[in-house]
Amino acid sequence: MSLYFTIAAVILLFVIIFQIAKASEYVDILKGEERSRKHNNKINGFLMIVFLVLGLIGVYYCHEILKGRLLGESASVEGEKVDSMMNLTIIVTGIVFFITQILLFWFSYKYQEKENRKAFFFPHNNRLEVIWTVIPTIVLTVLVIIGLRNWFLFTGDAPQNAMVVEVTGKQFGWIYRYPGKDNEFGKKYFRNIDDATNWVGLVWADNAEMNQKADPAAKDDIVLQQTMYVVKNKPVKLVIGSRDVIHDVGLPHFRLKMDAVPGIPTSLWFTPKFTTAEMQKSSGNPNFEYEIACDQICGNNHFAMKGIIRVVTQEEFDVWLAQQKPLYLTAFPDNNPATVPGSPATNPAGAAPADSAKNATAVTMVSNERKN
Repeated sequence: MSLYFTIAAVILLFVIIFQIAKASEYVDILKGEERSRKHNNKINGFLMIVFLVLGLIGVYYCHEILKGRLLGESASVEGEKVDSMMNLTIIVTGIVFFITQILLFWFSYKYQEKENRKAFFFPHNNRLEVIWTVIPTIVLTVLVIIGLRNWFLFTGDAPQNAMVVEVTGKQFGWIYRYPGKDNEFGKKYFRNIDDATNWVGLVWADNAEMNQKADPAAKDDIVLQQTMYVVKNKPVKLVIGSRDVIHDVGLPHFRLKMDAVPGIPTSLWFTPKFTTAEMQKSSGNPNFEYEIACDQICGNNHFAMKGIIRVVTQEEFDVWLAQQKPLYLTAFPDNNPATVPGSPATNPAGAAPADSAKNATAVTMVSNERKN
């Protein structure tokens, strides 16, 4: 309700100013052109000070009501550097903004036309030219160096313990690939892409026409859509690509982004600080999810190209990963050893199915194996 009152007050203020200006215009017509011009000049000079004060109050008010309400604290360790760089940039440009705006409006008021005042022409001054060229150059150079240093960190070599996830953009969604038990990504080829069974074009079989040989490493790769899982406090490297046009992996909560270019893999890495559950609790939003957005206009449904990043603990991730099935076995379920009669993975005839305690033991063993 207070917002509506504020808007109404601002509108009323402009209406009053407009009516005063119109009344002043009618009075000036009666007084004559010369006196009218001088009178308008005084009004404009006064309004310069009014707009200066109202503008500064508006800047402060917007800062106070929006501070901390957009994205909150950075959700990644590396994103803190982006926040700190942003704060430094705002401080530097903010100082320049306030100095220049105050001088602009004050000078317009102070040096308005008056009787017996003559204009002073100031065509050139080498010293001033050097000052307002060199100082901004030095300041901007420092800011650029800080930005490049952070950029090289995000896009450089990830820590050795980092998990690796491949992210592929397509119109209009995201595909995520995890290496299987061999901890190695299998080969892929764009002509193998099939939206029904092979989303990223993994090389599962020999193809003489394409001069391809089946890659065993591709048969245990886990390929998912919509939701990507990563681990809290564990670096994650994203290997980024695209199936069609240029997209952009935007990670607003982690303060990072990177282009997804067809045929040219790019990469970045970051370390999540808070699990999704912790963010839901701290934000007071039980439906909170980390978002992966496309920050590059890529077609008619660009606005809907959103995915989810779910940050979990290592134990939760191990349980989740143990439940995933390689895309190869999803496309060819008959090739799953667990479904072949007589396979060691198949329960003997008449044997009771594994109970929940055995399942829990199996998951724990997988979890411990991955940790080791």
